[in-house]
Amino acid sequence: MAAVNDVVFVDGVRTPFGRAGEKGMFWNTRADDLVVKAMVGVLERNPQLPTERIDDVAIAATTQVGDQGLTLGRTAAMLAGLPKSVPGFAIDRMCAGAMTAASMMSACIGFGQYDVAIAGGVEHMGRHPMGFGADPNPRFLSERMVSEDALNMGMTAENIHDRFPHLTKERADRFALRSQQKVAAAYENNKIQPDLVPVAIRGENGWGLATRDEAPRPETTMEGLAALKTPFRAHGRVTAGNASGLNDGATACILASGDAVKELGLQTKMKLVSFAYAGVEPEIMGIGPVPSTEKALRKAGMSITDIGLFELNEAFAIQVLSFLDHFGIDDDDDRVNPYGGAIAIGHPLASSGVRLMNQLAHQFAERPDVRYGLTAMCIGLGQGGTMIWENPNYSGKKSGKK
Repeated sequence: MAAVNDVVFVDGVRTPFGRAGEKGMFWNTRADDLVVKAMVGVLERNPQLPTERIDDVAIAATTQVGDQGLTLGRTAAMLAGLPKSVPGFAIDRMCAGAMTAASMMSACIGFGQYDVAIAGGVEHMGRHPMGFGADPNPRFLSERMVSEDALNMGMTAENIHDRFPHLTKERADRFALRSQQKVAAAYENNKIQPDLVPVAIRGENGWGLATRDEAPRPETTMEGLAALKTPFRAHGRVTAGNASGLNDGATACILASGDAVKELGLQTKMKLVSFAYAGVEPEIMGIGPVPSTEKALRKAGMSITDIGLFELNEAFAIQVLSFLDHFGIDDDDDRVNPYGGAIAIGHPLASSGVRLMNQLAHQFAERPDVRYGLTAMCIGLGQGGTMIWENPNYSGKKSGKK
C-alpha cells in the first residue's frame, strides 16, 4: 500500500460571480467557457507547473446538461489547452460540488496515486436552474421518505427557524447585513480582487469585461431587510436578503502532493488535515455542516477550539447561525467569514467550495497566529461537507484577536 502523502492547496481562482437570468452579466456566456477561464487563470498564475504533470481534472456541476454536460472535466481540460493525455471527469454533490472535487482529488494525492490535480466547479443558474429537467422518483413522496419541504431549499431553511426559535429573523437579518458590510470592506481593502479572473462579456451595449461580483448590495440596511417578503412561507423568516441568490460563476484550484510541490517549485497556501461528509434529514438540510464538522474533527483528533478561522458557505443566514449556535460560537465572532460570504457574493452552487478555500488561504497568509481553519457547507437533500486545513505560515505566536 502506498504511503500517505501530504496534500497541498497550491492556488485557486474564480470568475466574478454574476446574477442569474437575462439581466445577469453572464447571460450570453457559456458555462464551460466560464470554468475554462478559471482553469486557464490558475495555470497562468503557476507557470512553473508543467501541464503534462497534471494527473486528473475534476469539475463539478449540479445540472449537468447542455454546456454544463458532456463529462465537463475532460472537455474543459481540452478547451483550456491541457495535453490530451490529461484525463478529466464531472462530479455532482449539488452545493458541495467543487468541495467534493477537491476532496476526491486530495484523496487520490494522499493515497499516492496522483501528484497534481485540478479541481473546481461551475454553475450557470441562469441557463440551468437547479433541478431543471430533473425527475425525482415519486417514491420519495408516496412512501413518505421525505416531505415536500425537502425539495425546496427555502422551506428547509424555514424549518431550521422552526426547530431553533431563538435563532430569530432579526438575528438572521443582522448576520446578512454584516456579510454585506464585510464584503464591501474586503473589496475596499483589495482582499477579493486578487483571485478574480476577468471574463469578457457581451450585453445590450456590446462587449465588456466582468471584473467584480455582481450581487453585493453594500447599501443594505436592517430596515430594508425587515421589509422584504418571505416567499417560502407566509409570515416566514427567510427572505432574499438573508439568503444567497441565484448566480453564475466558476472556480478552479491546483492541488498537489508535498513532494510534487518541492520538485516543481509550487507554492503551499494550505495543507489538508482532514475532510468529511455527513447526512441529515433532508427537511433540515442546512444543519448538515454540524455532523460533517464533528466527523472531520474526530478524524483529525481535534476539537472545535482548535479552529482559528471559519469559512462557512452562507446558503442561508439561519443555516450558518445554527452551526455557530451548536458549537457555542458568537454570531459576531471575527473568526467567521472575515471577508463576508455568499449572502453578498453569491452562491453558484457547484463552484462555491473552492471560493471558500481561496478566502481561507488569503486569511492564513494574513494570520500567522492561526494554525487551523475550516471550510464547510450545507448540501441539498440533507448533507454537509467540511474540510480542515493547516496554515503553513503558522508562527506559534498568538494575537489579540478572538
